[in-house]
Amino acid sequence: QVQLVESGGGLVQPGGSLRLSCAASRRILSINVMGWYRQYSGKERELVASITDSGRTDYVDSVKGRFTISRANAENTMYLQMNGLKSEDTAVYYCQARKNGRVYWGQGTQVTVSS
Repeated sequence: QVQLVESGGGLVQPGGSLRLSCAASRRILSINVMGWYRQYSGKERELVASITDSGRTDYVDSVKGRFTISRANAENTMYLQMNGLKSEDTAVYYCQARKNGRVYWGQGTQVTVSS
């Protein structure tokens, strides 16, 4: 059982930056994989970035070079640093954790990129 609480979403101008946080109720060292998904209006959720317990990261092509996923194990928190934001990054972003075959989701946080 893992509870996830997100923060950091908001409104930002194109080219700006945001840092999303996902705080877990358990030590994230025990979580096999954590990731960030986003859902555009009217679309299915898309995997944006993931990170394993060994630190391996993967990104969807559209965010490579702009987004960075990280795990702060001592703080039981995962982050998504988003730089060079574009209007097409506008979406609801969700934190996900996978542990022993079970999947847990955060509540989602809105990111809006607009001038």
